[in-house]
Amino acid sequence: MSKTLYVGNLPWQTTEDDLADVFRQHGTVISSRIVTDRDTGRARGFGFVEVDDADAEKMVEAMNDTELGGRRVVVNEARQRQG
Repeated sequence: MSKTLYVGNLPWQTTEDDLADVFRQHGTVISSRIVTDRDTGRARGFGFVEVDDADAEKMVEAMNDTELGGRRVVVNEARQRQG
């Protein structure tokens, strides 16, 4: 099983590979995605990391409120989309 983690307040230059690499230090990363603006294609400052279920809680504790590229990131378990 896997869980998806929300990662907010990302530096604008963060790539999906950068995001996966940082989380990979704390467990198994299945995929990562940076959310971009539909019109401009620019990063919106947040993304998602799909991780192994067994590593999710450890990753949240290790990464939440840490500095990445000069910004303090927010990490928590993603909520399901409504609708």
